[in-house]
Amino acid sequence: MTDVTDVTDTNFEAEVIGAELPVLVEFTADWCPPCRQMAPVLKALALEEGDRLKVVQLDVDSNPETTNAYKVLSMPTFMVFRDGEPVKSMVGARAKRRLLEELADAL
Repeated sequence: MTDVTDVTDTNFEAEVIGAELPVLVEFTADWCPPCRQMAPVLKALALEEGDRLKVVQLDVDSNPETTNAYKVLSMPTFMVFRDGEPVKSMVGARAKRRLLEELADAL
């Protein structure tokens, strides 16, 4: 996996809950400037850590079921899922170095 995958309410369980690797989910929206700012960071992360971490994004506007299930209120929200369970949650844009530091214990 070398790119950020889009997930939806329909395939969230298969792509995230059932994934073998830990999964970083970005809850995002087209109207969110910090979300757009994170796009190159997530792409780089997917390229560099693709063997240890799956990176996906979910559009909150078109996927309200999953967004509400995890009580996501702010964008961007990042959640790390391991073995089908959310193990970490972070809110707001951040530099790649900081994101990697925060992900270290979840990987």
